[in-house]
This record gives sequence, structure tokens and C-alpha cells, in this order.
Amino acid sequence: MLDLELLRSFVSVVEAGGFTRAGERVHRTQSTVSQQIKRLEEDVGQVLLHRDGKDVRPTEAGERLLSYARRLLALAEEARDVLREPGGGAVRLGIPEDFAAYRLAKLLGAFARSHPNLRLDVRADQSKNLARDLDRGELDLALFKREAGGKDAIAVWPEEVHWVTSKNHPVDINVPSVPLIGFPLGCLYRAGAIHALESAGRAWHMSYMSSSLAGIQAAVAAGMGLSILSEMSIQPDHRVLTAKDGFAPINKTEVALMAAPNASSATLRLADRLAEFCEDVQAKAA
Repeated sequence: MLDLELLRSFVSVVEAGGFTRAGERVHRTQSTVSQQIKRLEEDVGQVLLHRDGKDVRPTEAGERLLSYARRLLALAEEARDVLREPGGGAVRLGIPEDFAAYRLAKLLGAFARSHPNLRLDVRADQSKNLARDLDRGELDLALFKREAGGKDAIAVWPEEVHWVTSKNHPVDINVPSVPLIGFPLGCLYRAGAIHALESAGRAWHMSYMSSSLAGIQAAVAAGMGLSILSEMSIQPDHRVLTAKDGFAPINKTEVALMAAPNASSATLRLADRLAEFCEDVQAKAA
């Protein structure tokens, strides 16, 4: 049997890159953490860390163990969550619609199955509504878009957004009034598109407005106008416009993950899963 406390110290050393910083994470002295790693290496019969002065990195065996260690620790925390909240409770999560359509359903389904006594209430909506309802206490956790540079989030990720037109039925970009496709008033992308056009002295009008991402994607593909979409929402029948086309990038946006002040342990566990998901999306986009 692998000792979870030893595994927790091992993961902390790898993530922190040293024994002193790892000790601060697990509230142990440097010597205690060093002894714990030594015990773990004796248990598994393998050297797990290369020690080069203050530089610490996992050996090949350490890299193999790292994945198992993280999974075992996560499973232990899930079990603790279930026992702490035997009545189940609920987690109210808000997410943007493009994330709802981008493999996130699998993650949420897996989380719900691993917490059978927990009710997971998920709502896809505009980011402005999600941020508002989190402030009102109507959501426990929210993943939403905002202008870059915001604070007080569990984690933030820069977002790539692009001007798009139809690949098969491109809009004439030199028309006197640019036809726009977008979400209703209050959408961050819509506001950014209008600001960019007006700053460039271009006239515009809303040619298609929808609260549905699928509707906006279809309208772009049909050649009804231009829109601004996140990178994950761009379809094969869309064409990205660039500064060479006269459509420079709009203001930077970011994706923020925020929890209510009194978030439950299950809510924070879901926040960890969402953070891992967003990190994975970022890595694949890089």
C-alpha cells in the first residue's frame, strides 16, 4: 500500500521544484519532506528524484509514479468529499455556451458519476449573466469570459478570438456598412466588434442576432455577415480574417474561473477539474 501522505509530499516536491517550497505547501519542514521522499523511494524500490543542488526533478521512475500519485490523491479527496456531505448537496455551475459544446460535457458527466450523491446543476449562458449570478449567490462556480486583466479568480487563461466570415460565401468586406452576426446586447464579443469597427471609422449593422452559438456559427457559414468567435468555436466552413483584410485583432479577452466565497469542498474539487481542462485546451492551442 502506498502512503498518501508520502505521495502528497512527492507531488509537491515535483510541482514546486524543490524541498523547501514543497514543505511550505504541505506544512512540513524541508528535512521532514526529504525523509518522506526517502521512505517512498524505499517503499517502491526506485530512485524517484534527481537531486542537483537546489534543482530537483523526477527520474524516469518518478515520472511514471507521478501520474498514479495524482490520480490516487484525487480519488482520496473525492471519497472524503462524499463522506463529508452524505446528503449530497448540489453544485451550481455556469459555463459559456462555446465551452458547453467543446468536450466539457464528458468532464462534467465523469464528475457527476464520481459523486453519485451530489446534484450537479449546469447552466450555459452569456458571460455577463454568469458573472452577475455568481455575485448574487445564484451560482457556486462559474467559468466565463471577461476583458483581460481582471482579478480575484481561481485561475485565468488568455483567449484567442478572431474575425470570421464564410469560407464558401465570403462577405464583401468593403461594403459601406459591415453586416455583423452576434449575441444579444451585453456580449463581450459583440461590444468588441462594434468598438473595433467604430474606432476604424466603419459603419455597421446587425444582420443576425441569436442567443445560440450554433445559430451564429450557421449564419456565418451561410454568408450572412461577419462575427467574432473564439478559436474553439470556429468551424471548417468559416474563414478567419486578419489585419491584411482590414480587420485587426480586437481587445484581448480571457477566461476566468471563479467560485463563491463559501464554496463547498465538492465545488472546489470541480474547480480543479475545470482548471485542468482549460490548461489542456491552452496546451493544444499553443
